[in-house]
Amino acid sequence: MFDPESLPPLRDVIARHDLRAEKKLGQNFILDSNVTSKIARAGGDLSDLTVFEIGPGPGGLTRSILAADAHKVIAIEFDPRAVTALAALSDAADGRLQVVHDDALRADLVQLAPDVQRALIANLPYNIATPLLLRWLGQIRQDMNSFSFMMLMFQKEVAMRLVAQPGTKEYGRLSIMAQWLCNVHRVFDLPPSVFVPPPKVTSSVVHFVPRVLPADAPPVAVVERITAAAFGQRRKMIRSSLKDYRAVLEKLGINETLRAEQLSVDDFINIAKAAG
Repeated sequence: MFDPESLPPLRDVIARHDLRAEKKLGQNFILDSNVTSKIARAGGDLSDLTVFEIGPGPGGLTRSILAADAHKVIAIEFDPRAVTALAALSDAADGRLQVVHDDALRADLVQLAPDVQRALIANLPYNIATPLLLRWLGQIRQDMNSFSFMMLMFQKEVAMRLVAQPGTKEYGRLSIMAQWLCNVHRVFDLPPSVFVPPPKVTSSVVHFVPRVLPADAPPVAVVERITAAAFGQRRKMIRSSLKDYRAVLEKLGINETLRAEQLSVDDFINIAKAAG
């Protein structure tokens, strides 16, 4: 049985492998097991899931995911120092931990673990968090079973955009893409003090559960094109920012004097469907 208490303290692992956090890699480690356990268990039962973790660093969250009885953990790590540091944890996990030395922006998680139920739990490197999320959302659009859920950490500013409602200044392209494809919930915030080194911002853990889409759901590329046009000129009325789609707006009965931030997620998806 996996026992995290039998492992050396994370600070010792960091010192032994000279695993100081690198700003260029977006690294901020969480060493408090109470915090990592809270994150690992927030998504519910992991016993039937292959859980992906991105950027495990010294393995604090990895330990907690293993302790939460995940069927298997696949950790994607770009930093060779961390890959080496995780070897002892892999040995202690009795085959339940696979460490993959790769760039998460290139790694295809679905192909790494085909024909299993997958989840994502990660303290994401802040410098690549949004592109990673958009990549995974694209996979969910292709197959809602790509991930059972995602429990991901972002800067609070990004998290607020993910859950933002129409009419707010945070509402935008990221809000629409995330809420169209998933039920999105901001679970809790974490202060800078729980990280090593402490960042300058508060962080938020966000829970995503893929939604069942209708058969006529539009392609991601079309939604991205329309939201880019609308929010690229967000202070203008949509009769200007979406001038190429005025016939569609008229057909759908959408008021052309509205601004992009006043349209709902469903409005944008309906425009995308009608625009083809």
